[in-house]
Amino acid sequence: LPLWRFSATCKLQQSGHFLPWASCQMLSVKGINTAVGQEQQAGLKGKQVLEDLEMHLARSETEALFHEQPETGNQYLEDTLLRSYLKTHLPPKVLEEVHQDLERFGNRLHTKIQPLSWECELNPPVFRQYDAWGQRVDHIYTCSAWRRMKEISAEEGLIAEAYERRYSNWSRLYQAVKLYLFSSSSGGFSCPLAMTDGAAKVIESLGFPGSLRSAFDHLTSRDPQKFWTSGQWMTERRGGSDVANGTETVARKQPDGSYRLYGFKWFTSAADSDMTLTLARIADAEGQCTQGSRGLSLFFLRVRDEEGKLNSIQVQRLKDKLGTRQMATAELWLQGARAELISAEGRGVAAISNMLNITRIHNVIGAVASMRRMISLSRDYARKRVAFGKLLKDHPLHMQTIARMEVQVRGAFLLLMEIVRLLGLAETNLASEQEQLLLRLLVPVAKLYTGKQASAVAVEAMESFGGQGYMEDTGLPVILRDTLVLSIWEGTTNILSLDVLRSLVKSQGQVMAAFLSSVQKKLELASGTEELSPAVQRTREAVGRLQQFMAGSEQALTMELAARDFSYSLARIYTGRATTGITQPWNGLGALLMEHAARPGASSTDVCAALRWCNQELCPVAVESARGSYGGGAALQDSALVFGNS
Repeated sequence: LPLWRFSATCKLQQSGHFLPWASCQMLSVKGINTAVGQEQQAGLKGKQVLEDLEMHLARSETEALFHEQPETGNQYLEDTLLRSYLKTHLPPKVLEEVHQDLERFGNRLHTKIQPLSWECELNPPVFRQYDAWGQRVDHIYTCSAWRRMKEISAEEGLIAEAYERRYSNWSRLYQAVKLYLFSSSSGGFSCPLAMTDGAAKVIESLGFPGSLRSAFDHLTSRDPQKFWTSGQWMTERRGGSDVANGTETVARKQPDGSYRLYGFKWFTSAADSDMTLTLARIADAEGQCTQGSRGLSLFFLRVRDEEGKLNSIQVQRLKDKLGTRQMATAELWLQGARAELISAEGRGVAAISNMLNITRIHNVIGAVASMRRMISLSRDYARKRVAFGKLLKDHPLHMQTIARMEVQVRGAFLLLMEIVRLLGLAETNLASEQEQLLLRLLVPVAKLYTGKQASAVAVEAMESFGGQGYMEDTGLPVILRDTLVLSIWEGTTNILSLDVLRSLVKSQGQVMAAFLSSVQKKLELASGTEELSPAVQRTREAVGRLQQFMAGSEQALTMELAARDFSYSLARIYTGRATTGITQPWNGLGALLMEHAARPGASSTDVCAALRWCNQELCPVAVESARGSYGGGAALQDSALVFGNS
């Protein structure tokens, strides 16, 4: 109560309320001073004061916002799509073990890990450049909850699971499921895990060169005391994705065969990591470096030595970011950092490509997880919030909005499961040539599409909470901010759209042939499922229009202008493509919306999701091409619109 002095409490017998009061003898409200016990002089005024107080107290009891907080429980048990997917695809013995562990993990997330996530948000990293005596220390302080997240990651085997391969080709999918559940409760720790997984993949793919066997063991350890995280230092001042022309860091060879790195890293996520992989140009005897991608080599370095001192690295500052504030992102000077060459000279880009594939898949995991989190909260809120005399769940328009978001997250989830399934096959040498080609194509497609989906769903879901969605202390703005980066990290939408085109060119069209062949075969097998016939027909039409577009678009400029819409078309067709009701995925190409709806025991919800997905425009590139968006001077028109040229 702002009118009272909060130093003591006095009970006023007349009103029956306990009131904060300085002396229990004097009452000072609205300029009226009354000695307790003065019955005649202040009777009327005292009575008025007490009536005012009673009204104020009554108001204080009713001014609280009468909204129940949306909550979720065990994320694994509440995710019916996830559980039905695992039941359909995993071998029974694997499913039994995985189910038990995921149920346990879901409980741990709900009761122990989620509170740590909020601590990470409230206690972002702090950079201290100098100590009290003026010595340069460049220390990044992280909160105890952030450090606990690292321990939990080791205990749960969030990296180890993929490399122990206890479940053969299913190990990678199982790891992805745990990361998917962990992501929205990780307090931003999913980012260092992505780079750690990517670093482990690179080291494994290179055959554990030099001292990297020990580093790999640390990256994949289940022991919190031994577990390392890794950075990925690629972005420099002149460029983000353009590493071929933007990398200025120079590597100078030392007499003992090691290298010293000199340069400036403009954007280094998880700067508190134990090690990193980074690109640099090797200087020859005259100090000259080869430019372009052919001059880039890949290096491994420890961030600190055994005594905890930085490896000839200076921290310039921490980045002030829109989101992912829980994680330290820094600008770093490399001033002779000791490093080990781990790729062939000039083959750095090729060597680090495995890391990019893994981190892009992690990006997809984060996108799908954030969508699922927002929709789960929206759904629970709809069960509790009353507006205009009834619960939100009883308002048809509100439920239509959430249902549309649910269709998007279902498609994204199944696309994620498809790429990690293919990755698991590739890592255990079980993938066919067609499956390997599909994996090459689908990773950039899934990353770019789900990144955009996640941002749209987060904004839409925020509306479902009304003004509360805009309040910081609800935690909802945190999810939105952290989601927005997913279309930027690991390559923007346009960069990845061009990567999709490169995959077509470098494979001489083989990846596209594999894509079209798989879709057509599955459509033929699914055509007998009567309930799905409208979706099958729409997908067939979309594939036909996609082929027509490709046949008539041979010019490079046309394809570049169409790259984004082309990639969206691939994502929508593949996610909605039909497959059979066969439950053994090793007999086919995997499971997306229509296969999930055609499997034995599928629910009406599964069928509805497949039909609604296919009701959207599946081939936007054909629509835009018919409108003349890519030819006839379209590029010049775009430029004129942007810059206002006459």
